[in-house]
Amino acid sequence: MQIQTIVGKIQEQETQALVVNLFEGVTEPVGATGAVDAALGGAIRALVTAGDFRGKRNEVAVLYPTAGFPARRVLLVGLGKAEKFTVEGIRQAAATVARKARDLGVTQLHTPIHGAGIGSIEVEAAAQAVVEGTILGLYRYHELKTQLEDVRPNLEILVLVEHDPAKLDAIKAGAQSGQIIAEATCLARNLVNRPANIATPSRIAETAQVMAGVVGLQCRIMEKPEMEALGMGAFLAVNQGGGEPAKMVILEHNAGCDDLPTVVLVGKGITFDSGGISLKPSQDMWKMKDDMGGAAAVIGAIGAAAQLGLPLHIVALAPLTENMPDAWASKPGDVVKSLKGLTVEIHSTDAEGRMILIDTLTYAAQFEPQAIVDIATLTGAQAVALGLPAAAVMGDEGLITRLRAAGDATYDRVWPMPLFEEYGEQLKTDVADVRHVGSRMGGSMTAGFFLSKFVPEGVPWAHIDMAAQGLADEDRPYIPKGGTGYGVRLLVEMLRRWNG
Repeated sequence: MQIQTIVGKIQEQETQALVVNLFEGVTEPVGATGAVDAALGGAIRALVTAGDFRGKRNEVAVLYPTAGFPARRVLLVGLGKAEKFTVEGIRQAAATVARKARDLGVTQLHTPIHGAGIGSIEVEAAAQAVVEGTILGLYRYHELKTQLEDVRPNLEILVLVEHDPAKLDAIKAGAQSGQIIAEATCLARNLVNRPANIATPSRIAETAQVMAGVVGLQCRIMEKPEMEALGMGAFLAVNQGGGEPAKMVILEHNAGCDDLPTVVLVGKGITFDSGGISLKPSQDMWKMKDDMGGAAAVIGAIGAAAQLGLPLHIVALAPLTENMPDAWASKPGDVVKSLKGLTVEIHSTDAEGRMILIDTLTYAAQFEPQAIVDIATLTGAQAVALGLPAAAVMGDEGLITRLRAAGDATYDRVWPMPLFEEYGEQLKTDVADVRHVGSRMGGSMTAGFFLSKFVPEGVPWAHIDMAAQGLADEDRPYIPKGGTGYGVRLLVEMLRRWNG
């Protein structure tokens, strides 16, 4: 999508459609909406007076001006109650009105910066939210469809209109950030939405390599022989039944910049999770193509970080493998040796994500990080505990604080869970150093406690369990049904604020 920023009066724009907004309960439009209403002879006030538009959040009305008005359509979007309005409201409004425009066949849309006037939102943040919401709301996964004759085209041009030239630079900066972050999120969505016969370990690695070349990241793909030589026994135990050899994507932003803080992002990359020998029920097993949502998130996040030019040394590690049952697959009761040297007793091969993560967390030590954050579709217990509104986060309090602030800003929200020593009691075993699962009670925390045993000594670490966030079962304003890209915006926002 082409994003343009211009100085001008919204009511004077010649376009296929222009957007204005209204808070709930407002009967006398002001600002850009008031100017358009005056040019339309009070048509917006008439809608409100008749009760046909109340300004409720994401409510949309379409007006068709008579001759003499330069725009062919006016789209009026509700912002909800002014006292509850936030940047999230901007994203939702922008997404809602962009989808409506697409339904009408509009390919060019002019819009003011929602919330930057009477909404009192800082203009750069508001512009970022408008662009983010528009791109994310219009996302569709059509890579594999061949019959698209009846599908409306997406917007081609989004024009941000501002009357005050002093705000133009801030709007351009916000719009650029919004486009970078939204497109990185859409890349992650594509990776999650692709079926597992296409999004294999090797194909995801190829996608990461191509992206790295475009945005200027250093990329290396670790192959299975190197993993064997290093001693990644936990990771390779999961790969034993897989149809493809395991791979690890290693991406670096500002590689070799020793004067910059180093942050390592680790993302679980199970490209399909059958459960292995501990086979999952067949119903809804198809959804397990999303079990690489953590890997998709860190790949997207570091790509955005590179384009934003963040002053950090960032490493993204994405261990990739299928979890499949065959004669060579790991079995419940097997004991394997991890890269750290600890032996691990496998109780369920369907708790495979933590196995590939522990060797990756251990491997992260070589980058001498200031912090490590891992993100994974790890446990059904997280979904039971928190549902859709928030992923679970646990670990270092300082990192949790950073992630909560980033989550509140992006609405990729997280909520803290404890790692009490008592959770570790469930991981004791008579036949190995540690068992990799506990009971069903507190399953998200026992998984986190298990991971904590493999974090490099003295390195602050946080674990994000996003099991409920990877796939959306129904449309939300800027999160269409399917892969959500959860975690990209969360991690990017954390990194953007790192030195602040």
